[in-house]
Amino acid sequence: MIISVARFLMALSIALFLSNTVPALAQSVEAPISFSSDQMDMDNDLGIITARGNVEVVHEDRTLIADVISYNQKLDVLTATGNVTMLEPSGDVMFAARMELDGDFKNGIVNDIRMILSDRSRLAANGGRRIDGDLDLRKAVYSPCNLCADDPTRPPLWQIKAIRVFHDSSRKVVEYTDAWLEIAGVPVLYTPFLTHPDPTVKRESGLLTPIFGSSSDLGTTFKTPYFWNISPYADATFTPAVYSEQGVGLEAEYRERYIDGEIELTGSIANDDELGARGHIDSFGRFNIDKTWRWGIDVERASDDTYQRRYGIASERTLTSNLFAEGFRKDNYFRAEGYVFQGLRPDVDNDNTPLVAPLVDFYHVGTPGKFGGRTNVDASIVMLSRKDGVDSYRASIRPEWETNYVSKIGETYRLGLSMDADTYYVSDFTPEGSSSEYAGTTGRLFPQAKLDWGLPLVRNSEQVQQVFEPMASIIIAPNGGNSVRIPNEDSQEFEFDETSLFRNSRFAGHDRVEGGSRIDYGAKWGVYGDNGGYTSVFAGQSYRFREDNTFGAGTGLEEHVSDFVAKVQIEPSSYFSLLYRTRIGKEDFTVDRSELNMSAGVPLLKASTAYRMFKAQEDSEFSDREDLTIGISSQLSEYWSASFNMLRDIEASATRSLQFGARYEDECLVYTANLTRSFFEDRDLKPVDAIMFRVAFKTLGEVTANY
Repeated sequence: MIISVARFLMALSIALFLSNTVPALAQSVEAPISFSSDQMDMDNDLGIITARGNVEVVHEDRTLIADVISYNQKLDVLTATGNVTMLEPSGDVMFAARMELDGDFKNGIVNDIRMILSDRSRLAANGGRRIDGDLDLRKAVYSPCNLCADDPTRPPLWQIKAIRVFHDSSRKVVEYTDAWLEIAGVPVLYTPFLTHPDPTVKRESGLLTPIFGSSSDLGTTFKTPYFWNISPYADATFTPAVYSEQGVGLEAEYRERYIDGEIELTGSIANDDELGARGHIDSFGRFNIDKTWRWGIDVERASDDTYQRRYGIASERTLTSNLFAEGFRKDNYFRAEGYVFQGLRPDVDNDNTPLVAPLVDFYHVGTPGKFGGRTNVDASIVMLSRKDGVDSYRASIRPEWETNYVSKIGETYRLGLSMDADTYYVSDFTPEGSSSEYAGTTGRLFPQAKLDWGLPLVRNSEQVQQVFEPMASIIIAPNGGNSVRIPNEDSQEFEFDETSLFRNSRFAGHDRVEGGSRIDYGAKWGVYGDNGGYTSVFAGQSYRFREDNTFGAGTGLEEHVSDFVAKVQIEPSSYFSLLYRTRIGKEDFTVDRSELNMSAGVPLLKASTAYRMFKAQEDSEFSDREDLTIGISSQLSEYWSASFNMLRDIEASATRSLQFGARYEDECLVYTANLTRSFFEDRDLKPVDAIMFRVAFKTLGEVTANY
């Protein structure tokens, strides 16, 4: 309490002194200065005020702390000595042995400077000056790296030493003159001039670090990205590229955010020595109209099938462009859209790929009625047009009523009644079994009733809970329903597995319905531990009262009794997980489909594998497939990690890709090295070997090289 009163009296006496006897200081400082200290002396003859012991001076947003601070009224100079600390408005903290500043803290001399910047990086210098708020340092060292805890005198992992460092606070730029980049104390790179934004700047226009590379396909590569900070809400990046084997290219990206949406435009162009000009565009936009409506656009196009893969641009095997508008209100959802597709596989004829426009969907989910029942409605309209092939137009509506019931012993029931009503107009279509084209209108009414039953049984024991649930569904529907005059556009591929066993229809679209009555049945068992670990097993099958030729050979549904479908999932802890899904033949128990994902290990050594095996189905565009992916990773130490990945095509007895990687990361540096080998061949794409090195100096920039 005595110290607080003393500081209050000191501050009061200084304020009175400044207002009555130090008019020069009062005139030089627009904002007030507040003092606090343990002791204060005033020499009226010399015009010097001296504060000692825990001295703190606050001016505007700056705070100066020191053991001793004196102010010379005649010279308008503030001198701080002993454990001097200045807190800047930006968050930077400056330490010095001595500071001499003018009354407004904007000009002065500083000796033996050490700074911790707002991003936790460090700056030190023998001395410097403050000039109108800017900082001019001599013989300075900058580094974001932590010092060695065992030997702080050792040089950091990397640092920049410069004869002169100038911080322009108005432009928010740090400039280096005669600078060396040192790694572990060894000079590796000299530049007469270097500049970068200060830590308060999040984005700044300018050249980014060049990218060097080389590959057996493109030759030596050199890219020089330029970032343009257009506004706080918009930016653009331009990346000219030179390929020694394939001419020149340009990549560009534009991004902008609005109050009601955002857009991102990405594209590239390259002058290929063999095929001429090639390029791609990959862009999207999303905009909110009001609380109910929004619209969006996606554009994905490429000049040819292999361009993106050859130039290392990620893409799917089918490029999809989409324009849509959608609305959400209470229990209703509406969406109108159009699609344009571009297939990149060699067997795809884009003249036969449909233009989908418009595609309109409406969904209504009703509220439960007096007796618990609820009515849902799905409606849609779609038009598919081709340059060469079938044109198809469809209007569909599917009302459904459902109700749920739980018995006294815990049985769960769900009853659903639905009616599919579809109307089609087709042209240039040749029905199956016919040699002439058909054009006209056709339709379908398909009622269906479904009753689901389940009985979850729970057993609790110490730290473990077991759940066993038998379940079954009976579906009653007319046989057939798939007219030969209805083209199959949206239900060509389907997969019978545990996720589709209890669906009303195994087809994903509207063009095919699953006629006939059937019973689906299965059981699920799970063990769940209190620590979060669990194991679950599911197996099921379907019985159809009448065979239906809707399902071709190899689907698992072509006969009365279906194949078995099963899933096993095991995850006792975060160190092991396994997911296995399969379809097994009902007669000879042959495995027609297998999917295994497994990972095991600790950070020191962790392995993962993914195995896929599918047998081809009748009339499917996909052939037999069997492949294996193996991945191994290791966190060798706190900073070092390594990885290995391999993709093996078992069906073709060929390795498709190999990748080895190493990574180092600490608080100031990221280093990665990757060696990849791709064995894919597709038209102008050849097997490629590549080595990539990336060194990222945090807060400064990165260097990337591909060979």
